Order: sequence, then structure tokens, then C-alpha cells
Amino acid sequence: KIKRMKKGSNKSSAKSMVEMVMQDVSAAAEKDLELERKLSKKLKVKVGKLRGLDDGLNILLEGMSSAFDFMGEEEVSGSGELSVKRLKKSSSSKKDKLSKKRVKAEVRDDVLGHVEASNREVETDDVPESVPLKKKHKKRKLSGQPQEDNVEDEAVGMSSPVESCGMEENLEDAPAEVPEKKAKEKYIAPHLRARAGNEPEEHTQIRRRIRGLLNRLSESNVESITGELSLIFQTVARSVASQILTQEILASCSGGPRGNQQYAAVFAAFVAGMACLVGVDFSARFMASFAKCFEDEYNKEDNLSLRNLTLLLSYLCIFGVCSSDLIYDFLDMLSKRLTEMDVSIILALLQCCGMKIRADDPSSMKNFILSVQNTSNKLKASYGDDNEKKNSKRMDFMLEIICDIKNNKRKQNEDTAHQTRIKKWLQKLRVDDILIRGLKWSKLLDPDKKGQWWLSGDLASATDNVEEVANRIDKDILETQRMLQLAAAQKMNTDARRAIFCIIMSGEDYIDAFEKLLRLELPGKQDRDIMRVLVECCLQEKVFNKYYTVLASKLCEHDKNHKFTLQFCLWDQFKELESMPLMRSMHLAKFVAEMVASFTLSLALLKTLDLNDITLLTPKRIMHFRILFEAIFEYPENLVWNIFTRAAVTPELESLRQGLEFFIREYVVKTNKDLTQNFKLAKRALNNVEGVLM
Repeated sequence: KIKRMKKGSNKSSAKSMVEMVMQDVSAAAEKDLELERKLSKKLKVKVGKLRGLDDGLNILLEGMSSAFDFMGEEEVSGSGELSVKRLKKSSSSKKDKLSKKRVKAEVRDDVLGHVEASNREVETDDVPESVPLKKKHKKRKLSGQPQEDNVEDEAVGMSSPVESCGMEENLEDAPAEVPEKKAKEKYIAPHLRARAGNEPEEHTQIRRRIRGLLNRLSESNVESITGELSLIFQTVARSVASQILTQEILASCSGGPRGNQQYAAVFAAFVAGMACLVGVDFSARFMASFAKCFEDEYNKEDNLSLRNLTLLLSYLCIFGVCSSDLIYDFLDMLSKRLTEMDVSIILALLQCCGMKIRADDPSSMKNFILSVQNTSNKLKASYGDDNEKKNSKRMDFMLEIICDIKNNKRKQNEDTAHQTRIKKWLQKLRVDDILIRGLKWSKLLDPDKKGQWWLSGDLASATDNVEEVANRIDKDILETQRMLQLAAAQKMNTDARRAIFCIIMSGEDYIDAFEKLLRLELPGKQDRDIMRVLVECCLQEKVFNKYYTVLASKLCEHDKNHKFTLQFCLWDQFKELESMPLMRSMHLAKFVAEMVASFTLSLALLKTLDLNDITLLTPKRIMHFRILFEAIFEYPENLVWNIFTRAAVTPELESLRQGLEFFIREYVVKTNKDLTQNFKLAKRALNNVEGVLM
């Protein structure tokens, strides 16, 4: 009895201790909630935000029995539960009691340390010091309850694992629904995802960066922004980057300031720079998107957007993105309709780049003018007695501008300082390499374009007959073989020289030859062979051809290294004057005269020759330099003055000035009295130390 009383008192004290601890825990929880409310008010944050991110453990632990549930079953539960547990305790074996005591010990460890100590005393009281095995067997035989109770305990113990397994199965099944939904969604092609609003987050961020940089684009920072955007261009797929850049540029230009040429020039320079840095495919795709955008705005009859896009097209031609062939094809399309909107577009284009396209291709300009005149006459005849439509002021103004361009009365728009700097920057990037030739407006709008359509040229598109194409290819092969034979005859003994020779001799004009020579990209110092081969071809001609001088001037203007190479090459030729045939010597003299008259070279080229020394002036040398100065005196007086003034400015050329004056007086004027006035002019120019030009 005493033991039982102690046992009951210990249990009641433990129960009271647990209740006190639970009250303290609930009070602390209320204080924490109150503090959280105050902090959320001060920080102006929702209450849930202060608790941090949800780690997902609540979902995993949901439905599992807590420690307090065990404790409730043992001690904190109602009277009915207590009676059941007492019966179980009285009937269970020592093994069951030990397992339950382990559960109690774990719960008490989580609650409080001093509660654990008290519980241990209770456990020592509950466990009998010595229980004989025979009594155990007798108790088991007397009552069949223990087996039933064990079954019940097993059922209770197994209930919670079954529930937890069910939760795990639910959690595993939950994410499996996502791919089923995605599988039901309709597939959207990559180039249509931006329109549908399904653009990836990465592309959206790149679009924002590009838009921000384009908003800051101006004449002063176009180089730096172009370089930065070219780096962004290389971080994603080329098609995606080209599409995003094109969309942003066209959106900025079509909705930009009204008729602002400066705004259009900056974006055209940006497109040219990007094409130089990332490839000609960017400018080709941009032109195709530009044509589609223009047609859309034309159908909407949006005059503001059309004017802005027209100015952009004009500056794309000026900066070398597209050729004048595309502009003429575009103008021919407009000239066949000549509506009020077409007249406005033609006016804006001709005012911006009319003189440039006239200089590029005068014959196409003539055809365009005839087409406009014919269409305008037909329209006036169709109007009949309607004087308002007949006497359209805008139409008359357009015809007046066309007439001025035809008669070369209009001046080209002068470049600003920024535009001059931008053109030099584009020349350094070799903008001539990205020029797309032979492109038509209909080709840009063709929806069936495939592959590198901008490189196809006019041969395949203009000729549908396969036999005709094959014949042209055969002719080209025969022409190439003939050129190689000529190169071998002219002692072009290296692959580089043979390639240069074939390009120079087979060029359609000096621009075509110039562009092909730049595309050779000769390694090391092999580019020096360009000038040597060019001079050799010029001297081998039967009749002097100015084609070589124009091409040489273009190359020297593009790169100063060609100028130095040409100078050394001519000095080598001067050393061979004694053994040089007369025809070759005449061509050399005329070539030098042309180069001096174009101000590519100056008379300082002759500083290695001593024209005062009579002993060195052999008949062949005298004949050569006579032809040279007579060719120079054939130019106008102002040009002669400027040629000799360039030699008068430099003090180190005093001996050259004396030699020039002596040679012209003794060997040119005495044999040809008609050149006396020219000699006097040249003499005064040689004394023009101030360098005043005419």
C-alpha cells in the first residue's frame, strides 16, 4: 500500500509538472506572436513574411503522431483512456512495460530535464525488483487478455506508419500532375513564342538590356554601344539575337521623332557597325524585317512611321549596308503607283540620298525619271477636269527636285562632324565588305527565302533556264583558265600574285576589283604585291588605261601602307629607265602624272633623282621626264599651281625645287614654246612658301 501511495503521488506530481511546463510554453508562444505583430507593423511587412521561406517540413510531418500525443495517451488523456491504460499495464508483460517506459523517457527528454529525473523515479518504482518466471506463466495462463492486448497494441503502433506512408505516396503523386498539364499544352514555335507572350526569362532580360542600350544610343556613343551589344549578341543564339535586335531597332525608328534625320543616321550607323562586327547575315535579316515592317506600315497608312523608315533606308544606303540597286528597285515600285503617300516617300528619299544614288548609277536614275514622268502624265490624263488633283503641289515639288537631280543642280547633304567620324570608324571596320549587291525589294518580301539568300546573287534568280546557267559557268571557267595563262606569261610566280592579277584584270570596274582585293586578306606582307602587280599590269598595256590609276588611288585612300608600297615600287622603276622600252617608259610617266594630279602622291616622289646633274640625264631619262611634265602641264592652271605648291611648302625639298626649275626650263620649255606660260606659273608656285592654293 505504501508503495502504491508513493507511486500515485509521484505520478500526480509529474502530471502537474507537465501541465506547468505546457502553460509556460503557451505563454511564451503568445508573447512571440505579439512581438511578431509589433515588428510587422513597424517594418510594414506582412506577418507571414517574417517567418522566412517555408522549408516544406510541415507537409512531411503532417499526420504523424507527436510526442505530446504519446504523452496524452499515457498521462494527459481523460479518465476512460486512463482506465484502459491501467488495465493494459496490469496485464502486459515486463517487455511491454519497458518499451512504454522508453517512449515516456524520450518525451520527457524533449520537454524538460527535471521532468526526466522525476519520471525516472516513477519508472524505478513501476519495475518490480524480482518477478518469478512461474508467476508470469500463471498469469498468462489465467487470463487470455494479454494476447488480445498485444494485438491491440500492435494495431495502434502500426496505425501511424500507415498514415505516413500514405502521405509520402500523396507527395510523390503531386508533382507528377505537372508534366501531364504541360503535355496537353499546344506547341509553339520558337520564333512565335515572343508574340504569344511565352518568351523565356533569359530572352526577356536580354531584350531589356538591349532596349536600355538603344535608348541611350547617340552620335557620340554609337561606337561603344555597338561594341557592347556585339558582345551580348555572342551570348545567345544568332537567330534569337538578330530577331530581338531587329524588333527593337524597328520599334524605335518607326515610333521615333518625326522626320529626324539625325535619329535615323545613328541607327543606320549602328546597323552597319553590328554587321561589320557580327557578320553580313545580321544586316541581311534586318533588311528583310525592315521591308516587311515598311509594307505593314504602308497598309496602315501611317505617314509618320513611313517617313522615319524611309530616312532609315536612305542612311542605310549612305553608310554602305545596302547598294543603290535596292533603292532604285524600291523607287521603281513607288513610281508605278504615285499615290499621295508614294510621292511623300519618294520626296523624303531623294532629299536625303538622291545625289548619292545618282553618282552611283546615273543610267538607273535616268530610267527612274522617265518612269515617274510617264506615270505622272497618265495620272493627269486620267483626272480629266479635276484641277485639284492635276495641280498637286506635292507632285510638282517632287518633279522639280527630280529635275534638279537630273541636271546636277542639287548639292549633297554636308556631313556633320559626328557623321564624318562615324564614316571613318566604319571604314576601319571594313564596311565595304558587308555591302549587299544585286538585292531586290521583292526578294526581301519573298516568304520562301532559304539558306543564305543574300549571297545567291542575280545569276540563279534571274535565269530560270538551267542550260543558260551552265553555259555561263563554262564561260567563267574558260575565262579563269585564260587569266591563269596570262598570269604565268607575266611571270606571276606565286599564288598570291596570280590571284591579284586575275582580280585586277577581270574586275568589272575599279570598285569591283577594289572589293575583291580587300576580301583576299593576304597574310603577312603579301599585301605589298597588290601595288607591284598593279603597276606591272599598267606598264604592260598597249594603250595607257586610267583604270589602274583610279584603282591605285582608291587603295591608297583606304590604307596608307599601299601608298608607301607604291612609292617604293616607282623608285624601283626609275632605276630601270635606261633599259626600259619606250612604250613602258611612256606609260610610267603618264601613271605618275595621274597620281600626282589626283594628289595621291606629290612631286616629292622625285627627290631621289638629281635633276641638276647633267651627267645623269641620259636621253632616255630626259625623254621620260619630258613626257611626265608635259602631261602635268595639260591640266588646268589651278591644278598645276596646287601640284607645284605642295613641293614649295617643305623646306627640305630645296634641291628638288631647283632641279625641277632647271629641268623644265632647259628640256621642256626650249623644245615646246607653248608651255612658257605654264612654266612661269610653276616657277611662281615653287616660290609660294606660304602654301596658298588656288
